[in-house]
Amino acid sequence: MPAFIEYADHTVLLMIQNHLHTPFLDLFFTFYTQLGNLGFLWIAVSLLLLFHAKTRRAGLLALFSMAVGLIGANLILKHLFSRPRPWLVVDGLTPLIAPPDPNSFPSGHTCAAFAAAGAWWKTFSNWKIKSFFVALAILMGFSRLYVGIHFPSDVLAGALIGLFSSQIAWILYRRAQQREVKLP
Repeated sequence: MPAFIEYADHTVLLMIQNHLHTPFLDLFFTFYTQLGNLGFLWIAVSLLLLFHAKTRRAGLLALFSMAVGLIGANLILKHLFSRPRPWLVVDGLTPLIAPPDPNSFPSGHTCAAFAAAGAWWKTFSNWKIKSFFVALAILMGFSRLYVGIHFPSDVLAGALIGLFSSQIAWILYRRAQQREVKLP
């Protein structure tokens, strides 16, 4: 990482830890970030959407988007970059949870959240619903910073990969529709 990005990453994490942490927020963000483990929250919502004809397309696209993001972020980029977790390199940073893997870049939790939110943004017409899911995705990304297990650049990359994954899913869906493949 370039020095200015590392400096910004370190500074932001220490500012969050030193100025935003409270017992209530520690409990809230620790709980919320763990809802994203293995994409649980986003997969659960997507599966629920599959049960209703009107929302089936949203659920299907979100699941496909998350699969694309999983491959790109967790299976390829995390191992390619092998960036250590923040508390290993930022003096004075104390994580609130222990992540299951040692690699930090990019944030898989954030990728899954934005992959699902991006798919739902494309498929839902109601602005309140769209905004709600985007807010949940942003909150997931922030939770990864708050608990101290990702750098801001990890979260930004995860969000971009997630949105890119949702765009890929949308393009493939539209092409299948044009070929008259029967899809929800």
